[in-house]
Formats: sequence, C-alpha cells, structure tokens
Amino acid sequence: MADDDALTAALQRVGPRLRQLRLERGATLADLAAETGISLSTLSRLESGGRRPTLELLLPLARAHHVALDELVDAPETGDPRVRARPVVRHGVTFLPLTRRPGGLQAFKQVLPPRPDARPEPATHEGYEWLYLLSGRLRLVLGARDLLLSPGEVVEFDTRTPHWLGNPGPVPAEALAIYGPQGERMHVRS
Repeated sequence: MADDDALTAALQRVGPRLRQLRLERGATLADLAAETGISLSTLSRLESGGRRPTLELLLPLARAHHVALDELVDAPETGDPRVRARPVVRHGVTFLPLTRRPGGLQAFKQVLPPRPDARPEPATHEGYEWLYLLSGRLRLVLGARDLLLSPGEVVEFDTRTPHWLGNPGPVPAEALAIYGPQGERMHVRS
C-alpha cells in the first residue's frame, strides 16, 4: 500500500512541475501544443492534475522542456554520477557532452578537425557562448574582428553577433564550450 501512495504522490507532482517548466521557458500552452503535437486541452489537464500522465505524453514534454524524464516524475537519484554521453558529430565537429542534465547550461568538449582552406561563413542565433581552447589553434571571426586563439585562451560572446569558428590547422583543436539551450540547439542538435 505504501508503494501505491508513493506512486500517487509522485504522479500528483508532475502537473505542477510541467507548469513550472513551461513558465520558466516563457512558453504558452499553445506554444507547447505546437511543439509537441499534444492537444491544448490535454496539456491543460496534465498541468492541473485532471489527467494522469502517461509515458506517451511525458516523453515529448521532457524533450520540449529539455529535461530528463526522471526529472519530470521526481524519480530518486540512481547510481553512478559519471557522465557517459555519446559523442555527436555535426558539420565535421565532434561534440562530447560533459553534462547530462538537459536544460539550462550544457558543457561540451569539442574536437575540430583542421580545415585551413575553410571560408568563414558567420552566422547568428540567440544565446551566449563561452569557449576555452585546450589544444591546437582556432580562428574566431566575430563581427569585424578576426582572431587566432591559442591554447589557454578563453572567449565569450553574445551569439547575436555574426560569428564563425574554424581550425586553421595543422592538427585537431580541442576546446571546452558552454552553451545555453539556444546555442546547444544551434551547434549540437539539428
């Protein structure tokens, strides 16, 4: 009977948690419905506790809010704290996640292959970037500035400024980077 009570209590906390996450993102129920494909009325009933959460509903909501599923259901912490996330390769750059908790700031180790002939193609997006160069060299074009970074140097900038990052070679460059949710979506996700 105690297990049933614990389950009921955990499920009752899901609705307020969903509302809190949505409000923290500044999203409306209509925004969330468009993002997840879940009807507005279902989302409203989930948040108010009028509908019991199911895995089919919680998976897209966890993805939309950039949180782990166990964070939505207040699951107890488990096991090993070491991060063993899989590398992601995007545009030839390898991103190794150094954090596993979705949402908020995310840390990555980046490995950029040498591309001495790459032509800068500055882009902009919402967010802020912080980068620490571990090894190799990196070229940063930031607005009108063209900088060559060496190991141990740190840069941080508003990503609404046109920017481009490349490795002029001759060896792979390794860097630590911290992105907010917008920067992570631009650099690591599609």
